[in-house]
Amino acid sequence: MEMMEVAVSVKHALLALLCGGPSTTYQLKKDFDRTTNQTWPVNIGQVSTTLQRLVRDGLVAGSDEPEDPGTSEWYLTDAGREEVARWWASPVSRERRGRDELVVKLALAVHVPGVDIAAVVQRQRSAMHQMLHDVTRARRTVDPGDLAARLVLDNHIFATEAELRWLDVVEAEVARAGRATATRGPVPAGGQTATDQATVEVAR
Repeated sequence: MEMMEVAVSVKHALLALLCGGPSTTYQLKKDFDRTTNQTWPVNIGQVSTTLQRLVRDGLVAGSDEPEDPGTSEWYLTDAGREEVARWWASPVSRERRGRDELVVKLALAVHVPGVDIAAVVQRQRSAMHQMLHDVTRARRTVDPGDLAARLVLDNHIFATEAELRWLDVVEAEVARAGRATATRGPVPAGGQTATDQATVEVAR
């Protein structure tokens, strides 16, 4: 199954994992991958760098000794416990999830001359149907007792289904904008074209 790239707070994930007690860099990476069903895998360098930043910010203490990095443990400070408590208590807003590349890509496609928007949408739809198939198949094989994996995969299924519906809307809006352009003809200087309007609609 192809892994989905999403904005994940590795910082807060590591703090949350350390709530269970001290852990090594390697074990934190392993626990992160296992908890997310390896959907958003992190490399050991990313975990190590994030831990160093958490130490700098006073949220984590410990040291990764060069001579034996695999056994050195990290643990939460009082400030780290307060930070992860704030994270649990705070809802996640869409604005903090980062830019959605697909939205930006399609907004640019309707704005840049010469792009075959229908082909872009169709390729995306085909890829998402394949992803939906793979994720659904993976969901069927998950251990019923593995609640974390079930929640992660269910999220992928619902999100992919929603994006497929959105692609249908994009395709319809672009087709309607194209028909409107053909009906009205050239737009006077300074006016707003149907493509410009479609860009606004897609970007919303």
